[in-house]
Amino acid sequence: MGKIAFVFPGQGAQSAGMGLELYNHFDSAKSIFDLAGENVKKVTFEGPQEELNLTINAQPCLFAVDLAAAAALNEKGVFADGVAGFSLGEVPGLVHSGLLSLEQGLEFVNFRAQAMHECATQDKGGMFAVLGLDADGIAKACAEVEGAYPANFNCMGQIVAACSEDSAIDLKNVVAANGGRLMRLAASGAFHSPFMDKAKDEIEKYLKTVQFGDMKVPAYSNVTAEVYDNPKELIARQVNSPVLWQKTIENMIGQGFDTFIEVGPGKTLTGLIKKINKDVRTFHVYDLETLENVINSIGDNNA
Repeated sequence: MGKIAFVFPGQGAQSAGMGLELYNHFDSAKSIFDLAGENVKKVTFEGPQEELNLTINAQPCLFAVDLAAAAALNEKGVFADGVAGFSLGEVPGLVHSGLLSLEQGLEFVNFRAQAMHECATQDKGGMFAVLGLDADGIAKACAEVEGAYPANFNCMGQIVAACSEDSAIDLKNVVAANGGRLMRLAASGAFHSPFMDKAKDEIEKYLKTVQFGDMKVPAYSNVTAEVYDNPKELIARQVNSPVLWQKTIENMIGQGFDTFIEVGPGKTLTGLIKKINKDVRTFHVYDLETLENVINSIGDNNA
């Protein structure tokens, strides 16, 4: 059996009620939510969805749920040999790896959310899945439109662009002229693009005094698709740099990972990973049923 990776989903995966079963049945999950605070618990478990979708709420709530799912797996004897997180998911991934403590992660995820929310409020933009064009085609289309940038390289055939509200129609027309189409995503800003430059600068200042721990397991960076080697730089650059998800997963597979467990709401990342490599095993954990499925499938081999 090869290595097991925990992969942590990011913003967009949130739904009211997520994590409640884990909170009610696992002491480790409960302690994470309790430390996150009453507001996080209320919005995560009760919603409303409109409030949960706000960046300043979605990020700390997802942070707690992602880590709760990972902690529940640990309680059941399933452990990660490495971690990767998608966008916001990289922050709980860094906590699980040991680079950040839980307390540091909670403080930072709230700071990050506020910084990104302010950028998104000042410079209105959105994110769009670009269908029917390859990476080169999307790069060329974005180059033709002022205020448009490739943002997420998810897998073959699924790349996301970020652009200003004023540029959205132009980008749609250029993509269509090249045989593709745009699908708007439920994102509240043009993340992972130069629209987040101010947030990156604020995070850089914030991180100057942060003391990082040692990685217990390797954490892979969205910016480089390699194991973290300079957290002060990479954590800041992550908010305004493209997410190299496909390259990250390919690198992990090349380094012996053959089982990927999505820890947190939804199963978007497992779907992407299957498109990247259909031969690896994928699971997702966000409630008791999905947790038991993992335990029954791999628990005995990983304890």
